[in-house]
Amino acid sequence: MSGEKARLGHETEKQRWDRNFADLLQELRVVQTGIQILFAFLLTLPFSSGFPRVTQFQKDTYVVALLAAAASTAMIIGPVAFHRALFRQGRKPELVRYAHRLLSGGLAFLLVSMVSCVLLVLDFILTRWIAFVFAGIAAVFFLTFWAAFPFFRRNWIDEDAEEEDEQVSGEDVTPGETAGRAV
Repeated sequence: MSGEKARLGHETEKQRWDRNFADLLQELRVVQTGIQILFAFLLTLPFSSGFPRVTQFQKDTYVVALLAAAASTAMIIGPVAFHRALFRQGRKPELVRYAHRLLSGGLAFLLVSMVSCVLLVLDFILTRWIAFVFAGIAAVFFLTFWAAFPFFRRNWIDEDAEEEDEQVSGEDVTPGETAGRAV
């Protein structure tokens, strides 16, 4: 952790906001493509030949998936419009905070849409109770990787990564030690 702090300690406030903005843009690029593909698929689904055979429950699940995907798309693309409005006004901190909130909300709606899609497809091809079980497993799976792991690792750094950070930042690290601790 001290290596990370040392590396970031030499960063100016402007550099930190620029780095945060660059990181956020990269995250947006990754998730934007996925949600746009999912949303496009959901928009075409009612026009497929098998759609008239779905039950009312499946139609309701489809509506939840579609509306959640639409909300996710709006929230994930929202920072682009916000950036256009604030362009060259020196308000990057505000933009980063706003974009972070929108991306977090967009991921929450994406979770709802993905789990609804799993439920919809599995309810169409399997029995309803099995569809609920697997949709629940999918929800737990997504929540584990999107929320639980990041939450529990937020203050945890691997010792090997810490040693690399310290070496990159120019601190002397003797073999077998990291940040003053014996390995």
